[in-house]
Amino acid sequence: MKRKNLSIVLNIIAIAGFILLATAVAIRYSHFLVNIVSNPQKFKSWVLSFGHLGVLVFILTQILQVIISAIPGEAVQISGGYLYGTLLGTVYSLIGIMIGSVCVFYITRLLGFGLVRKIVSEEKLRKFYSLINSPKGDIAIFLLFLIPGLPKDILTYIAGLSPIKPLRFFAIVAVARLPGIFFSSYIGSSLEEKNYTMAIVVSAAAAILFVLGVVYRDKIIKTIHNCVHKKGSSNL
Repeated sequence: MKRKNLSIVLNIIAIAGFILLATAVAIRYSHFLVNIVSNPQKFKSWVLSFGHLGVLVFILTQILQVIISAIPGEAVQISGGYLYGTLLGTVYSLIGIMIGSVCVFYITRLLGFGLVRKIVSEEKLRKFYSLINSPKGDIAIFLLFLIPGLPKDILTYIAGLSPIKPLRFFAIVAVARLPGIFFSSYIGSSLEEKNYTMAIVVSAAAAILFVLGVVYRDKIIKTIHNCVHKKGSSNL
């Protein structure tokens, strides 16, 4: 009984410590990062000021974006394309996103439901856990990370609670997020090359898809839910 009580206390301390650390980092750096990544030219100057460490600074920024959702992911990815071009911008953003996803996934596995319930509402937790832990969970994960406008970062927190194999999850996430990262990097690269026509066309298309994803979010999630639960269901 004493060991159980000690385990509960340590878990509570760990959760509180993580929340406090994340909050401190968000307060200290998120406002600065939100402002600077929203201006690709300023972001480029800031990253290049670190010299050879610039790539690592960019990747670290992308990692923080996954952990701290206040930082806009699309803006970081566009800035990556502006900095390094479409190909390298895509590669560096994907590396940062996947490292961030690994961190979030294993932090959640370590700290459990107590942490996620502090970050995600009970309704979203049950809804997305049911999708991820369904008989066709791989399809659900792929679609949730592929479709613009859906809450991708909180999905990684929730996935950490499920019994899904980590490598399988990370592989699905990488493939599903690649198109969005690529087009964001392409927009940034087009801006840097002053190819404004293509930047506007691709940005407009991406914006339309994002808005549609947000507006029809509940219907999309319901459709995915109906699809993956045809042959069974899982409860939290």
